[in-house]
Amino acid sequence: MNKDDIQNDLTSAYGSGSDGSAPRGDQWASILNRDPNRPVTLINFFKFREIADYGDKTGSTPGNVAFDQYAAVSIPTMERVGGKFLLVAPFEASLIGENEEWDLVAIGSYPNQKAFLDLYQDAAYRGAFEHRTAACARQKVLIVDG
Repeated sequence: MNKDDIQNDLTSAYGSGSDGSAPRGDQWASILNRDPNRPVTLINFFKFREIADYGDKTGSTPGNVAFDQYAAVSIPTMERVGGKFLLVAPFEASLIGENEEWDLVAIGSYPNQKAFLDLYQDAAYRGAFEHRTAACARQKVLIVDG
């Protein structure tokens, strides 16, 4: 697959990202246009909904419980493709800059672009991603070199 095919596949699987629940096309491109041999490290900030939002499905699953359902699949899948978590911890406070409120911070690292893409192309991960989307009121994911 070339970069455009991969980007189209990812956008098709995860949506346009216009609602902030997944990367937008330009954000996928930022990963795809990097040197494929460089490590990919992501700093994730998550703010959970009180009650997970599964759209038309009714229910009362707390956001953090829905996120745990996502994590039950994403963590072993990430490790299987070669990734690892450097940190997963509750957010405490902002020290410098604007005060922000988050529930969880996770820093994950992949040895290269292929490992990162293998996660997002994994069928089980794709299936579990709905729990992440339902769980999060908002999220921020930063790409850093290293």
